[in-house]
Amino acid sequence: MDWNHHRFRSLWPLPAPPSAVYAELERIEDYPRWWPQVRAVTRLDDTTGVIVVRSWLPYGLTLTAREARRDPAAGVLQVTLSGDLEGWARWTVTPGGPGTLARYDQDVEVAKPLLRRLAVPGRPVLRANHRLMMRGGRRGLLRRLAAV
Repeated sequence: MDWNHHRFRSLWPLPAPPSAVYAELERIEDYPRWWPQVRAVTRLDDTTGVIVVRSWLPYGLTLTAREARRDPAAGVLQVTLSGDLEGWARWTVTPGGPGTLARYDQDVEVAKPLLRRLAVPGRPVLRANHRLMMRGGRRGLLRRLAAV
């Protein structure tokens, strides 16, 4: 087992139309306004940005996200990630129940040296940290959608 490889999946049921959810998720530069753990986003160009994230653990991650797929008809937003994590992340937005289901998938390899050294004992903590970050994101997006 590669202790530095992680796959994550989060499902966010949201009481808003898929088009509204997709519109919020595609504006990555606005994430810091509603997602507390996304500390900063700096656009480098139309398809690339640098993202700084930090949840409850005392370390931040700096990632460069490059657009790999933007397909509003299919409800898909996908980026390749480099920096402290290497891999990809994808949102898939579909109708679900009375609103929308936003599915987040991520497949990454930890590249940050300190986290690599702590891979075995730190794995459950890193995974819990990710769950808390995603919970904060969903709550923030719910508030954002209600305000729009």
